[in-house]
Amino acid sequence: MTAAPASEQPIITFWSDIGCPWATLALHTLHAAADARGQELLIDHRAFPLELFNSQPTPKLIVDAEVVMLGAHRPELGWRLWAGHEWEYPSSILPALEAVQAAKAPEVGGLRGSDQLDTALRRAFYVDHRCISIHSVILDIAEGCAHVDAKALEAALARGAGRREVYEQWHQAQGPEIQGSPHLFAPGGWAVHNPGAHYTYNGSPETGGFPRLDRYDAGWADELLDSLARQAG
Repeated sequence: MTAAPASEQPIITFWSDIGCPWATLALHTLHAAADARGQELLIDHRAFPLELFNSQPTPKLIVDAEVVMLGAHRPELGWRLWAGHEWEYPSSILPALEAVQAAKAPEVGGLRGSDQLDTALRRAFYVDHRCISIHSVILDIAEGCAHVDAKALEAALARGAGRREVYEQWHQAQGPEIQGSPHLFAPGGWAVHNPGAHYTYNGSPETGGFPRLDRYDAGWADELLDSLARQAG
C-alpha cells in the first residue's frame, strides 16, 4: 500500500489520558493493526486529563485492577503491576500529557513525533515502571524517539509549551461530544468511545470493585484502517 503524503493523510483524533489503561490498550491495538498491514497512521493526541476531571490523581487501585484484567487478556502488552518503589509511582500525568502536546510543534516532531512520544511514555509507565511525572525522565524517554528532537522539546517545555493546550483540551472535553478516555474520531463521521471493549464493574471502582472484561473485539481497528485507506485513495 502506498501511503499518502502526510498533509493528505486522514487524521485520527485520539482523546485520552496516558494513565488510562483502556486508552493505552486502544492505542496498542490500532498501532499493531496498522503495522501488520504496513499502513501509516497520523494521530492527533488530545488530552482527557482524568486528574483534572476528578480533582485527584487517578487512584492506583483502579489502575492496578484494570492492568491485571487487560494485561491477562492481552499478554503481548507486557504490562505488570507496579514493581518500582512506592514513592516512584507517578503522582501526576499532566507533565507527560503536556510533553505530548509540546512535541506536536514542527521543530520538535510534529504529529508523528508526538505519537511516538505518547507511545513511549505509555510503555515507560506500564512496562518499565518509570516515573513519567518527572521532567528528566520525560526527556530521557524522548531521547529514544527517532521522530522527536529531545533538545527542542526541552526548550519548548522550559517555555511552558503544552500546558495551555492541555487545559484548553480539558475544557473542550467537558462537552457532551467527548465521552471519556479513550474517545476516537476519524474523518467520515467515525467516532467511538472505548472501541471494542465490553466490560462491567462488580461494585464501585473507587472502593475496590473489580472490572470484568466480557470480551474485547479488536476488529474495530481494521474497520477504521479500511475506512482511512479508502479516504486516502
